[in-house]
Amino acid sequence: VDVRHRHTVRIQEAHEEQQESRVSEWIEACAAGDIAEEDVMRFDHDGKTFAIYHSPDGKFCATDGLCTHEKVHLADGLVTDNIIECPKHNGRFDIRTGAAKGAPVCVNLKTYPVRVEDGKVLINIAG
Repeated sequence: VDVRHRHTVRIQEAHEEQQESRVSEWIEACAAGDIAEEDVMRFDHDGKTFAIYHSPDGKFCATDGLCTHEKVHLADGLVTDNIIECPKHNGRFDIRTGAAKGAPVCVNLKTYPVRVEDGKVLINIAG
């Protein structure tokens, strides 16, 4: 094996390790007690806005933080059951799936895995 091949393999291995770390980028968003049931909180990280929800059944969910219709912050909206209503034009999304549920929105929200550890809400921003 020549030196160039070994160098290429090392670069490839480093790239794979970097990709693996991106696959599981768990970030602390807030304390679990910071969000009441049927409420939402804005979370900004690395130039991106997320919305963290506390569903009526006690679970936490996370989506992109901006409405897909006109890029308004969903954290200013109203959560009822498992639906977030955008404050601007009243478009609705399912907080568990990101599914668009009412006009004028027709593009789903991206969702993110969430887990709670030691009373802290963590989201995997890599999705």
